[in-house]
Amino acid sequence: MNTPYGHLSYCSNIHPGEDWKEHFAVLQKSIPEIKAQVCPNAPMGIGLRLANQASIDLSEPQNFETFQQWLTTNECYVFTMNGFPFGNFHHTVVKDKVHAPDWTTQERVDYTIRMFRLLARLLPDNLSEGGISTSPLSYRFWWETPESLEEATRIATQNMITVVEVLMELKASSGKILHLDIEPEPDGILENSEEYINWYKDYLLPLGIKHLQNKGLSAEQATEAIKTHIQLCYDVCHFAVGFESPENVIAKLDAEQLKVGKIQISSALKVDFSSQAEEKLSVIAQYNEPVYLHQVVAQKHDGSFVKYPDLNEAIAGFNTDISSWRVHFHVPLFLEQYGLIGSTQADIVNTLNVHKNKPFTQHMEVETYTWGVLPKEFQAPLNDSIVREIKWVKGILK
Repeated sequence: MNTPYGHLSYCSNIHPGEDWKEHFAVLQKSIPEIKAQVCPNAPMGIGLRLANQASIDLSEPQNFETFQQWLTTNECYVFTMNGFPFGNFHHTVVKDKVHAPDWTTQERVDYTIRMFRLLARLLPDNLSEGGISTSPLSYRFWWETPESLEEATRIATQNMITVVEVLMELKASSGKILHLDIEPEPDGILENSEEYINWYKDYLLPLGIKHLQNKGLSAEQATEAIKTHIQLCYDVCHFAVGFESPENVIAKLDAEQLKVGKIQISSALKVDFSSQAEEKLSVIAQYNEPVYLHQVVAQKHDGSFVKYPDLNEAIAGFNTDISSWRVHFHVPLFLEQYGLIGSTQADIVNTLNVHKNKPFTQHMEVETYTWGVLPKEFQAPLNDSIVREIKWVKGILK
């Protein structure tokens, strides 16, 4: 839906369906019910997640035409897409495979370009801009030496520049400005704002400018094209896990004239170990589930940080030097406390307030996908939960 601060929706990665038939069936059942409660008298935006197979299926003319007609009939539109998880995202062990195939592969390039071609056609005539969020190049721990990590970064960057060329062509043919929104997250090659900015300056711009100059662009034209078509996905949960404030992140991006493609509105778990440490460890152990990675950044009493690739390792490594944790677990937005442990809900409020004071993107997307693996006492009917999330965000945006 359109708000005074940009378009707002939720990401359909919350719904199962790795092929289009299954995913569309869930959308047909869920979206009208949700729309009736959150924007009954205005068009509703959809943050569409397509797995690779679903993107192939939707590229079939009959499937695409049926979906477009359904969007029109139900007063819905697609303005952003999630191209991070390539394959299965539900009912299977995902963990680090969420990055696979990564940006060093042709499969990732082909999938992303296919998604952009779909988005260019799905964007309504009154919208000129759309974005697709994606993996921060690769999973860091797949690369065992500094040399292999550097090579993976270089290859992934060059592949993204190939996508930039396609987005320039789509802009010329359709008039639509499409951007690839890089989503830093713990243990990605790009984990935080500093790594994203350094990558942009040290890899993306030098490689991209050289490549596009060979295609006949000036250095200034190449820089403008890259900054238009490669933007940041600001996932609030991920930056909160890294103890980064939205004020600092946006200020650093502004200083480099780098854009934000969308805000993914999400909340992480937060644990203060200054009291009842053993009881809180027992509570947080309920979130140690086998499907998704739940990276932990621990702050020590001296202010330094220790990082753990998953929650079970953080639990095993806990000691009295630790003062607090941030846990990569996308918990519901509308709750600040989960029994003895808290959430980074305040980071969402701060991010949206920064955005309200000086809007830095056109796109906002609620991204809570862990409903099926939450402790039972926090589970509720899915559509009701989505409605509650969207209404909570709308309240903050007032």
